[in-house]
Amino acid sequence: MTDSIAILDFGSQYTQLIARRIREVQVYCEIFPWDATAEQVLALQPRGFILSGGPASVYEPDAPFLPGYVLNSGLPVLGICYGMQVLTHALGGRVAASQEREYGHALLQTSLENPLLPAGSQQVWMSHGDRIEAPPPGFQPLASSQNSPIAAMGDLSRNYYGVQFHPEVHHTPQGIEILRRFAWDICQAKPEWTPESIIQQTVARIRQQVGGERVLSAVSGGVDSSVATAMVQRAVGDQLVAVFVDTGLLRLGEAAQVRRALQNNLGVELVVVDAVDQFMTALRGVTEPETKRRIIGELFIRIFERQARHLGKPRYLVQGTIYPDVVESSAPDRAQAQRIKSHHNVGGLPERMEFELVEPLRYLFKDEVRAVGEALGLPAGLVWRQPFPGPGLAVRCLGEVTPERLERLRLADAILTEELSAAGLLRMGRRGEELHGTAQAFAVLLPVRSVGVMGDKRTYQEAIALRAVTTEDFMTADWARLPHDLLARLASRIVNEVQGINRVVYDITSKPPGTIEWE
Repeated sequence: MTDSIAILDFGSQYTQLIARRIREVQVYCEIFPWDATAEQVLALQPRGFILSGGPASVYEPDAPFLPGYVLNSGLPVLGICYGMQVLTHALGGRVAASQEREYGHALLQTSLENPLLPAGSQQVWMSHGDRIEAPPPGFQPLASSQNSPIAAMGDLSRNYYGVQFHPEVHHTPQGIEILRRFAWDICQAKPEWTPESIIQQTVARIRQQVGGERVLSAVSGGVDSSVATAMVQRAVGDQLVAVFVDTGLLRLGEAAQVRRALQNNLGVELVVVDAVDQFMTALRGVTEPETKRRIIGELFIRIFERQARHLGKPRYLVQGTIYPDVVESSAPDRAQAQRIKSHHNVGGLPERMEFELVEPLRYLFKDEVRAVGEALGLPAGLVWRQPFPGPGLAVRCLGEVTPERLERLRLADAILTEELSAAGLLRMGRRGEELHGTAQAFAVLLPVRSVGVMGDKRTYQEAIALRAVTTEDFMTADWARLPHDLLARLASRIVNEVQGINRVVYDITSKPPGTIEWE
């Protein structure tokens, strides 16, 4: 079993980020609610614990407290912000409200050589209103900041550490090194969490679960369902059959790309259902976005039901659930089999259809899913594609969805993708403190017409809105500052190459107040 770290969540907005940073140093970790049972947490067989931050104060009534099994385990502990305070409180130290709160950048000065913190000074990110007034017995101050005399502390003999700042955020440049030191040097966890080890362990788990039974996978063309299908195919081979419903609402060339990826690259048995005419008929005259979603979901259900009957109603169903889904739904149980709900990401299967789920990506973050997808042999164009809404282009084609309007939208969207790729902006990265590139970019066809002039002739045609955003968590987003010459080239190409479009606009709304998608 791979060495691991258990993270206890006390309500911090950064808890998932702690887990991602630990995974980045190739150590497996899982997040548990702070009040999870000892049996749940210790089943992971962790090499150490990280206590997250949180909004409470430890001296308040009913504040979250440190479970006894953490200290009884004798394992290393790292408390971050509230985690440091709850560790202090549990061990007999004193926590009090600070007269001068610290939010934002601070300069940390290491005062005592220790295995956790680099020597000297470093920039860190603070976000706290309480501070340690007196450390617990056995602890020594390790570092200070202007408003925190004890910005880090440690009991080096018991491997207990606390930091008042947030090493998991990018505003703490050496934070990843601090977490690496805790995981590798203090917890002695081996850095074995790699795409290859993930595949090896997951394949073994799937084989144990499924045995010789048939497995069904609903492939949407998205990253998660494609990688999940590829993983299960690696495990059970021709026991798997994948169903891909072509709704006619996909991006340019997407249906063919999915076929090539699964059939040619991986040899997956793929049943392709051409349902374009059915979806176009069902959506005729419909303009209200929620009605579109309901029609698409219902029709997908019925088509998938028919295919499942033709295939003998396999007992197992592959679902591309990923770790953020698990954390946000507070469902940490590893072994539970679940009934598919009408809103689930395989397209909304009805409750009366019961499968035992196979969820090979259940404990992976999106960046890990992509790395595993590449290691499984999926093409980069599929693995690194940007997020795409479940109802497809129907909710980016504002107004009535028709084959003609969809074709305009598809072509405009393809031009945007092509130009962003050529400019090196189709993926998102960092340049210093700034996000660079795009996390999501797409075209929207607007249900409005405007007057234009082409070849000295008056036109009265539709408009395309371009949307490109930067974000790390998709909970908030900012509009991407695309170069002006790129925007000019996009407008020129779309107007000249897409029939029926004579105007292009660029959406500069952040989230909030807007959403990333328009519908």
